[in-house]
Amino acid sequence: MIYKSSVGDIDLTNLVRLYPAVVVDMQGEVAEMSLEWIELYGDKVKTLHYVLVFDSTQIGDEEKNRVVLTFETKDELMQEMQEVAKLYN
Repeated sequence: MIYKSSVGDIDLTNLVRLYPAVVVDMQGEVAEMSLEWIELYGDKVKTLHYVLVFDSTQIGDEEKNRVVLTFETKDELMQEMQEVAKLYN
């Protein structure tokens, strides 16, 4: 199954994980956090952007096999997630 994204075609056949996240600046450290986390602690960090991670890294693989789509807003992220979900319906 192929998803046509803004960065090109993403093969979903071997997808291990698909997850949304928010990239934050925590006192100079950049970290990827869950959307739930940002709801609880968002006032303590600076939100940089949102991401949707397509991770095809198999257990035991040393090299990461990920495609990351970046979004300025949570709404844009959620809209993209809905587009991906259409493939599974």
